[in-house]
This record gives sequence, structure tokens and C-alpha cells, in this order.
Amino acid sequence: MSISGVGMTSQRARARMLERLKEQGIKDPIVLAAMNAVPRHPFLEESIQQRAYDDIPLPIGQGQTISSPFTVARSCELAFRGQTLERVLEIGGGCGYQAAVLSKLAKEVLSLERIAKLVGRARLTLRELRINNVLMKNVDGTFGYQAAAPFDAIIVAAVMPYIPDELKRQLKPGGRLVAPVGGGDSQRLVMVEAEVEGGYKERELEAVKFVPLLSGVS
Repeated sequence: MSISGVGMTSQRARARMLERLKEQGIKDPIVLAAMNAVPRHPFLEESIQQRAYDDIPLPIGQGQTISSPFTVARSCELAFRGQTLERVLEIGGGCGYQAAVLSKLAKEVLSLERIAKLVGRARLTLRELRINNVLMKNVDGTFGYQAAAPFDAIIVAAVMPYIPDELKRQLKPGGRLVAPVGGGDSQRLVMVEAEVEGGYKERELEAVKFVPLLSGVS
């Protein structure tokens, strides 16, 4: 695995990605710094590493994809909102890239992934990058992870038909949940805020395209 990278996997390519993210509306300097700090290419197979910094999702095996840089940055910016995050839950950890970005925004990241092969590879990549505040677990994350709740933020990286109440209840008061909701070609990014006085405020955002969130462990 090449961490420093050459050519399209170099720091120069990451800088171009950062400029594109700014043009696309990502404004938070801490989120932009996190995107710059985490190389995307080590999370991909060598055969497609030259496309690592293009703004597209890419295959990571097992029928799964790594989200586009904009999608990762957008989800992180919505969840982060310039506040210190103690504990964050990610559902649909995949190759570990988004968890790595979140590791720069939170003290502790718990990432759930149902496919064991992806978890094994993600753990290896995170270790190679010396990212020590991410815990990847091979579990079904459909309803979150109550044992470690509550969370300052929850990010779901696969589309759900709806957001379960069990998941909302795992947010700290004032916390945010960001998830794609819908199915097929009709998916929207949804943000849920747990109001301090109780209850939840839900906002539907832009159209997105994610692979479906599946139950079970493999």
C-alpha cells in the first residue's frame, strides 16, 4: 500500500480535490482540513487508485462502494457543525475512509460494518495510517449500537427506507443524525436533530445515491 502516493495519489491531487469541495459549497475549515489530512487512495485497490481523488463513488468489493469525496465532506459538515464531538457512530463503515475523516473531527469513532472482509481490510488500512481512535465492529448496524449510546452524531452511509426511532434515541440532546432515506432512484439526504427540550427536528436535503443498508452479518 502506498500512503504518500505518486501522480494522481499525491498531495497535489488532494489539493485539487479540496478546491473542488470548496467550489461545491463545503465551507467548514476543520472539515476541509480533515479531508486534506486523510488520503483516500490507500482505501482502494491499486487498480483504481489513480481515480481516488475524482468526485465519484468507487467500488471497494463485496458489492459496496466508497462514497464520493463531496458526499463524505457534506455528511461530516452537517454532523460536525463546528462543535467538539466526543463520540460518533458511523453505520456502513465500508472501507473505513469516512471513519478516518471523522477521526479528525471526534475523539472517538465507532464504525459498524456487516461484511467481515471489509472490516478486516479497513482495520489494516487504519492501522497503516496510524489512526487509533476508530473502532470498527463487524455487526448489523440497522438499529445502531445502543450499548455505546448516546452519540454526539450518527452518520449512515447506506440508504434506509426510513430512520428508525431506535436510532434517533441514540443521539445526545443537541446531536445530529445524517442519513440517506428512500429507495432506488428516489433518495434524499435527511438530517435529524435531537432537540435539547425533547423531540426531533427532521430536514430533507439534496438528492443522493447510495447502496442499500442491509441487515445481517456476513
